Amino acid sequence: MDSKVFYDFLIKIQSISKIGLIFSKDPYAITNYKEINDLSTKFLEEFQGVNLERNNYFARDIYPTPNVSVRTVILNEDKTKILLVKEANDQTYSLPGGWCDLYDSPSQAAKNECRQEAGGEVEIIRLVGILNRTPFKNSTSVPEYVIVFLGELKGELHEHEYETDEVTYFDIEALPEAMHKVSREETYRIAIAARDNKTIFD
Repeated sequence: MDSKVFYDFLIKIQSISKIGLIFSKDPYAITNYKEINDLSTKFLEEFQGVNLERNNYFARDIYPTPNVSVRTVILNEDKTKILLVKEANDQTYSLPGGWCDLYDSPSQAAKNECRQEAGGEVEIIRLVGILNRTPFKNSTSVPEYVIVFLGELKGELHEHEYETDEVTYFDIEALPEAMHKVSREETYRIAIAARDNKTIFD
């Protein structure tokens, strides 16, 4: 295996284990994620010839910088409705999206999230905007840059993963009240920009 491919593989495994340790509640799963984390750390240390305590990709004692997430706007044919997903954990609606995984490009991350949350294969058409979200501007828990794309659905919607309960088109002028991860006001601003072929930022 090419050394860069092997390195990227180890980083991806390390990333998955870190995500599992943060979000998993099952004791058995946590034990497995811990073992995967320890093994991948050992391989990375041997691969690089360094102690990862001095080169930790996941430590937060680094220069403070916003996290990066993606969201995708999918409109119906006459651009009057927007596709939203219903979050399983809190029963609120949002644009399909989430945190970017290591080594995924922003557009690939957006495609992945649409497949997982909405059950749809999406072609990314263009950038709608980049939004700055901080705890001082809204209720999000961490500083965040949200990269928003316009996507075009390819084919029918299929089964989605466990994170979402429902996938529905809503009239842009009648968005649901229960919106959390992307607020109702933010979603409306994003939808209008996508509809009118505009780009927004900050």
